[in-house]
Amino acid sequence: MRWSRLVFAAALVAFCGGASAEPLKIRGAYVVPVANWPTILFEKPGLARHYGTSYTFDVVRFQGTPEMVQALATGDLDIADISFTALAIAILNAGMTDLRIIADEFQDGVAGYYSNETFVLKDSPIRTVADLKGRILASNISGGVVDITLRSMLRQHHIDDKHDVTMIEIPFRSMQGALFDRKVDTMSGAVPFSFDPKLRAGARVLFTQHDALGTTEMIMWAARAGFIARNRAALVDFLEDAVRAERWYLDPANHKEVVDIAVRVGKQPAAFWDRWLFRKNGEEGDYYRDPNATPDLAALQRNIDRQHELGFIKSNFDVKKYADLGPVTEAAARLK
Repeated sequence: MRWSRLVFAAALVAFCGGASAEPLKIRGAYVVPVANWPTILFEKPGLARHYGTSYTFDVVRFQGTPEMVQALATGDLDIADISFTALAIAILNAGMTDLRIIADEFQDGVAGYYSNETFVLKDSPIRTVADLKGRILASNISGGVVDITLRSMLRQHHIDDKHDVTMIEIPFRSMQGALFDRKVDTMSGAVPFSFDPKLRAGARVLFTQHDALGTTEMIMWAARAGFIARNRAALVDFLEDAVRAERWYLDPANHKEVVDIAVRVGKQPAAFWDRWLFRKNGEEGDYYRDPNATPDLAALQRNIDRQHELGFIKSNFDVKKYADLGPVTEAAARLK
């Protein structure tokens, strides 16, 4: 009898030890289809080699990155692709001192790559930033990078962003219509909206984000420290798959297939994507995307310092204290 109990116990231990755990469900976010990696990472079969084994991935759309901070705070989101402005809001305003930068998504204004543009109609009397006084300006969401870019440029030209202009929030997909209907005097262009042929034909660039802020660590992936600690192995697997996919998308040899995927996901014809998507071509190319998904922490520090100088945040901080790049570094090293 005693031997039978020992055999049963050993069998139970072996069964439990051999049973595979459920894959980690990672909840991600995005604002713009195709331009944000989470919308296309899993569109090319065979690249996500750990998907379904150690993790799964669900993605939710947000109007802007500040909304993602709230979702992180409530536990409704695991990885946010947030802007440097949202990072500051999360740490300084929401008290999320456990937030950690884990990977890069893209950078604005790197030499040879795209920088967000602020447009006016071609027949607009607005010729300089000084001409914006008294005008109606469109931003996608208050406190976002586009919003900070506008307000920074205004302040550099001694225009009060609260009293000398009217700022209204309009989703990126609706800005062009508002500009052409003359409901606003400016619109902020971001990839892919900036490359609409109608916009290029009927509008002109007043200034770029680089003009206002220099190079920016525009969008990065962030997660809370507890999530990283609890799920580090699965997170490294996910990041390995993400880096593998990103490198595939960035490879010029795959451009035709990449465009086909963009057509399917972004609901625009091939001609819309072909010229610029994931290409280095200045104002007619894409943002810079690091092939190892490594963020530029030096640029990010300058971005945070600039926000503080302009009075948009109450204090600055050392961004390195809020970065955990170990998982993405390990993930990228697996692919060498």
